[in-house]
Amino acid sequence: MIPPRVFISYSHDSAEHKGWVLDFATTLRNRGIDAVLDQWDLKPGDDLPHFMETELAKCDFVVIVCTEEYVVKANAGKGGVGYEKMIASASLLSKIDENKIIPIVRQSDTPVLPTFLQSKLYINFSNDSDVEYSLDELVRTLLKAPLYEKPEIGANPFKPLGGSKPDRTADGLKAAMSAIAAAFEKSPYDELDVGTIAKFTNAHRLKIERYLSLAESEGLVECNILNKYSVTDDGYEYLINHGIIEA
Repeated sequence: MIPPRVFISYSHDSAEHKGWVLDFATTLRNRGIDAVLDQWDLKPGDDLPHFMETELAKCDFVVIVCTEEYVVKANAGKGGVGYEKMIASASLLSKIDENKIIPIVRQSDTPVLPTFLQSKLYINFSNDSDVEYSLDELVRTLLKAPLYEKPEIGANPFKPLGGSKPDRTADGLKAAMSAIAAAFEKSPYDELDVGTIAKFTNAHRLKIERYLSLAESEGLVECNILNKYSVTDDGYEYLINHGIIEA
C-alpha cells in the first residue's frame, strides 16, 4: 500500500503550537502516513504560495489544525492561512465527494471551525488525555481502515406476486401440522381422527380437513381406512424443521 500523502495546514500561533504540530506530524509519519509539513519541506527562500498550491493539489488529504487563531485568520483571509483557504475552497471543496479536507480542532473552548469548513465533520484534539482516541480515528480515516465496516445488503426475501393473491397454503399446512403435534402430545394413541385433531386448533373443522388432505398429499401424514391420521417420517422432520416440536 502506498502511504497516503497528507498536507498539514496550520497557523504559526506560537512556538509551543508549532512544536505540537511538529510532534503531531511526526506521529502520523510513524504510523504510516506521508505527512507534509512546512517545518520539514520549506526552507528560507522557497516560494510559499507555490509550495501550498503544489502540495494541496497533489496530496491525498489535507489535515487542517483549527486553533482559535487559525479560525480568525482564515475568516479574515490573512497571511498564509488565507492563501490556503483560497486554494482549498476553489480546488478542493469543489470535489467534496473526495472528502480530502479533514479539520481537527485544537482549542480551549467550544470548538469553532472557519466559515469555509463549517459543513465538515471534525476530530477533536483539544483534550490531550484523549489524544490516542483522536489519533486512532484520524489514522484509520487516512488509511481507509474503518473500525466498523458497513455490512453488505442481503437478498430481498420477498418475490413479486405478479398480481395474484397471496398463497396461504403454507400457513394452513403448518396450522394443521401444529394441531396434529398438539393432539398426539395429549393422546396415548398412534392414530387420531379429524375430530380429535380439530380440538387443538381454532380453525374450522372443514379447513383442518382440507389441510390434512394437503399434508397427506405432501407425504407428511398417512390416513388409514378408518380416516385416522398418523405422522410419517417426513412429517416428523417437518415438525422439527418448522420449530413445532423439538428434536
